[in-house]
Amino acid sequence: MATRATAIEDVRTGEVTQAVYEHPFVVRLCHWVNAVSLFVMVGSGFQIFRAFPSFGAKIPQKDLLDWPKALALGGWLGGALQWHLTFIWIYIATGLVYIGYQIFSGNYKQVLFARRDLPGVWPMVRHYFFFGPKPLTKEVYNPLQKHAYTSAIGLGVLSVLTGLAIWKPVQLSWLAWMMGGFHLARLWHFLIMWAMLAFVFGHLVMVVLHGWNNFVSMLTGWKKDPEYDAE
Repeated sequence: MATRATAIEDVRTGEVTQAVYEHPFVVRLCHWVNAVSLFVMVGSGFQIFRAFPSFGAKIPQKDLLDWPKALALGGWLGGALQWHLTFIWIYIATGLVYIGYQIFSGNYKQVLFARRDLPGVWPMVRHYFFFGPKPLTKEVYNPLQKHAYTSAIGLGVLSVLTGLAIWKPVQLSWLAWMMGGFHLARLWHFLIMWAMLAFVFGHLVMVVLHGWNNFVSMLTGWKKDPEYDAE
């Protein structure tokens, strides 16, 4: 799906700037609903974890992590489960709408990491982390961003699968078996959560580095003065 470009004139200065329509409404809606859902599930997940803060058979009988109650959501185990099991369905529905839209609209080409993006990963890593020269940007997302977003989609799928294995370990015994059993499924779910939080942190850093226009584009869909030539 090609981006739409237009020219915008500032009525005060008469200056004409280019703007592109980067993010369709469906993508923006799914982005913000998913962000809220993730926040709720992480908070309630920590409250659930507080009920059994360890993995395996809990040997020795010692908590692995004493997570502060102030940083958890739900108040108690039952409350946390209600929050978690409510927002997981919102999370799944939003993910299905997002993936379905990306596939059927062809917009996935904007986000999906492909083999042709491989050569561009290291130059972007060098630019962001080692203050190297900024590579020429030709698309809405650079190769490193596309790699991160594609990985985030994969982590989202894995978070759902491991979560289902924990929720219904008997009815979905085949899924729990694929995860290495109930206890390992809990561990995978926990690690995937931290990986997603790392993505969120990196995502916020990228928003700051790319400027205010990058944030506004996820609210309005339009981005002023893009770093690339719009089609």
